[in-house]
This record gives sequence, structure tokens and C-alpha cells, in this order.
Amino acid sequence: MNLMDLIPVDWIPLAAGAAGIPYMKVVPTTDVNVTFGMSIAVFFLIIFYTIKNKGVTGFIGELTLHPIAPPTRGLGLIAAPFIIAFNFILESVALVAKPVSLSLRLFGNMFAGELIFILIALLGLYQLPLHFGWALFHVLIVTLQAFIFMMLTIVYLSLASETH
Repeated sequence: MNLMDLIPVDWIPLAAGAAGIPYMKVVPTTDVNVTFGMSIAVFFLIIFYTIKNKGVTGFIGELTLHPIAPPTRGLGLIAAPFIIAFNFILESVALVAKPVSLSLRLFGNMFAGELIFILIALLGLYQLPLHFGWALFHVLIVTLQAFIFMMLTIVYLSLASETH
């Protein structure tokens, strides 16, 4: 989807206009709904593979017993429910932050790249040197953002099968 940014900016909207579509966004990843959709799919895969590899008790244990292990004997047992609740809050935030950061990172970088193209185009005739320089740099950004999304997905899925 990022590589659609390499197609000249007018071709796809003109083809969509000829087909009767009045507005067409060229790069799907500049829409936050698309990036959130992809990251929610990754989120469900993380939960699925965690439960598949560790079981339901392992998944619940990962949410409640990490990073601070509650005491198992002695006077510390009184504090164990509070430690478990604290761990649950920490791990829930960490679990939800994965898809949110994954989607917003991709959306933000792609949308910012498009905005810079628009701002450069507003310069009129003086845009050409800046436009070509930014276009070359943007080719690297487009591929790098796809690579980062893929690598973070792999890291998150590998964490789902790892034991601590």
C-alpha cells in the first residue's frame, strides 16, 4: 500500500473520477482507519498466538504476574492482590499500546510525507528542485515504513511465543 505513493499523484484520482468516484485517496496508509485495521489484525494475532503457545492460564499469568511477581508466602500475601492488580494495569497498557503505536507510526509518517509533497507543490515554479529531492527521499521513507511495520509485527508475534 505504501508503494502506491510512487505512482504519479494525479493518475489514480483521475481514473477514479472517470469511474464515477468523486474523491480518491491515493495512498491507503495515509488513512488512519487502514493502519488501525492492520494493527488490530496484528493485535488479535498476538492474543491468539499467546493463548495457543502458553494456554489461557499462561496468558492470564502473563497479564497478572509480570513484571512484579507477588509473594507466595508470609506476610506479603496481604499485598499480593494489589501487586496483581498493579501488574494487570501495567501489562494491559503495554498490550494495548502495541497496536496503537504500530498504526499511528505508519499513519503519521505516511501522512506527513504527503503533506510535505502538498506544501512543496504550493511553491509554484520554485518547487521543482525541492520536489525531486523530496521525492527521492520519500522513496526511502515509503519502503522503510513498510519494513518497520513488518519487523515490529514479527517482534510482537515472537514475544507471544516467548517464555520469561
